[in-house]
Amino acid sequence: MKTKPLVSIIMNCHNGEKYLRKSLNSLIGQTYKNWELIFWNNCSSDKSKKIIKSFNDKRIRYFESSNLLKLYNARNLAIKRSKGEFISFLDTDDWWLKSKIQQQVQIFEKNKDLSFLYSNCYQYNQKLKKKYLYSTKVLPSGQITQKLLDDYRLGIVTVMLRRDIFKKKKFNNKYNIIGDFDFFLNLSINYEMRCIQKPLAYYRVHSSNYSTTHLSNYEKEMHSWFRFNSKKFKLKGFSINKLKMLNYKIKIKNFFQKFKL
Repeated sequence: MKTKPLVSIIMNCHNGEKYLRKSLNSLIGQTYKNWELIFWNNCSSDKSKKIIKSFNDKRIRYFESSNLLKLYNARNLAIKRSKGEFISFLDTDDWWLKSKIQQQVQIFEKNKDLSFLYSNCYQYNQKLKKKYLYSTKVLPSGQITQKLLDDYRLGIVTVMLRRDIFKKKKFNNKYNIIGDFDFFLNLSINYEMRCIQKPLAYYRVHSSNYSTTHLSNYEKEMHSWFRFNSKKFKLKGFSINKLKMLNYKIKIKNFFQKFKL
């Protein structure tokens, strides 16, 4: 009987105790059982360590940072510790539908040339206690760079990648917010990206989302991204005009938040 491939789940945690149990339970309850969790505790001062240690599961592998790292530096270090043929990402405030891993592995096994798979998801509004479909439109598959530049709807919580990708590319260590946006956009130039249209995960929207509470950093990182990537994408024949509009919206939102207007 053929052994099912190992899937490595990367979970980076900095003071994520509030929703951590929900997230972990959605992993433990997966119909697909051959996985490992790389839990990277990034200098948490809350009860995150106590919570993860309370899960008596040999598939959970625990690591700690000696100093606070930027998120995408921590992601890279966690990936280095992983052993799976496939890599997925689950943050401490998000959760998965129970068949998420199984559905994605089955598609990979039938499509040996496929390296990147994502899906639709639900956004869960914590304040309203309501879920909303992230995209009501058909999400793109194939060579989707321009479609991502025009309307970026690719949640890292839905992604599964072949490990081989990380032998060639890594997340940019300087980012704390837009590292997956940068990584996936650049990846899309050379890789086909397949989408499962139905939602397989929940992304929790709450008052403590980092991109919401650190809008000035979000703006700075987007400005940096444009400075280093605009010319490259233009030379490859892509338009970044719609993405520029998104950047302007971030600037305006940050201005109003800064001055509490």
